[in-house]
Amino acid sequence: MDMLFLDTNIILDLVSPRPPFSLFAQKLFSKSQRLNMGIYASALSFPNINYLLSKVTNKETAKQVLLKIKPLITILPLTDKIIQLALASDFNDFEDAIQYYTALENNITTLITRDLKDFKKANIRVMTSEEYLNLN
Repeated sequence: MDMLFLDTNIILDLVSPRPPFSLFAQKLFSKSQRLNMGIYASALSFPNINYLLSKVTNKETAKQVLLKIKPLITILPLTDKIIQLALASDFNDFEDAIQYYTALENNITTLITRDLKDFKKANIRVMTSEEYLNLN
């Protein structure tokens, strides 16, 4: 079974009208449900998504969206070790480093993101939703 770690932007694509990316995210989630694939995200992603959705909708709508998608995603803890690894890394973006090390520390070898350039130093497979969908 494939285990996919989703960067925050992929989850945002699922819950926001961001064509064509929202279509790829919807297809990715549909495929994961159909094939019983593991979908994972960092604990950092949910507060970030809540914040962003609350700015464009309202707090209650943001909460309802998160409640709807939460059963589809396994939330991985943000640990002291992950923070230390991210701080010591040479990633340009601290949040991306946290995402990467969360996947790595949980033995997930595929990270799905729209920001490929931010993960050039990754030692795991990094691809977009569209690229992943085109594999099969």
